[in-house]
Amino acid sequence: MPNTRVLQETAVRYFLEVVRRGSITEAALTLNVASSAISRQIARLEDELETPLFERVSRGMKPNAAGELLAAHALRAQLETDRIGNELLALKGLRRGEVKLASTEGFALDFLPTAIEEFRRQHGGIRFQLTVGSAGEVAALIREGAVDIALTFTMAPDRDIRVEYAQSAPILAVMNPAHPLAARKQVVLSELIAYPLALPQKNITMRRLIDACCSRKNLLLEPALASDSINALLGFVLAGDGVGFSAGLPIRKLIRDGMLVALPIRDRDMNTLQMEIQSLSGRTLPQAPRAFLNTLIARVTELE
Repeated sequence: MPNTRVLQETAVRYFLEVVRRGSITEAALTLNVASSAISRQIARLEDELETPLFERVSRGMKPNAAGELLAAHALRAQLETDRIGNELLALKGLRRGEVKLASTEGFALDFLPTAIEEFRRQHGGIRFQLTVGSAGEVAALIREGAVDIALTFTMAPDRDIRVEYAQSAPILAVMNPAHPLAARKQVVLSELIAYPLALPQKNITMRRLIDACCSRKNLLLEPALASDSINALLGFVLAGDGVGFSAGLPIRKLIRDGMLVALPIRDRDMNTLQMEIQSLSGRTLPQAPRAFLNTLIARVTELE
């Protein structure tokens, strides 16, 4: 019979790091231990559990079915241990704690920094970490348990991710107030071809949706500027007669301050993007992240 007591030991921590990094060498660098020590612990795990846990591939190690099952169990156990530790520190209220966030870039412009500052006015002992990346990178951070909460734009559900809150996020045409189209109430994609376009890079969710819509309508949108930086795209739009694309929430402050105009795009397919606040499915969030999650949901609801 397999010895499941081994699941409580250091070997599991090493095992999880190999799963995350994809190789023993990378895990050893991250943990600052010898590769041989990790190899011995992995071998011990496989021996005690009476099953191989990895496939040895050309570029490293990939968990097999048993390895994936163990990784899911071990990750949730580790997160639960962390949560209990944080709860013990916070028994007298939200005086201490940490909230780890991940988001796509638009949320980092204004929405998240403002929400964090307002939260800290009441709970000054709470620290925050924010990682900004693509939608795929953000989803991976949630699945790995590296962050507590994620804010992202999506087109489809993602496995192992719990949607804590969602709302429709139509893509808007963005321009400066002096633009020839700025006085319009709405536009269609075909009208935008005549202007310099600022588009996200092809790997970004919004760009994929725009390209799919254009393909169905036999439209060719050639960007004057393509970038993975929303700051660069908005800067291009602000500087001249260019047209960009954004959901409403990331540019809410720029619209309110009169620096940008954002027009609905009448093409139906441009209304299928969704904004989500996410956490790891099956995980109980610690007190501080849970409190901040509730704050985020309340804030987004107020802005609808």
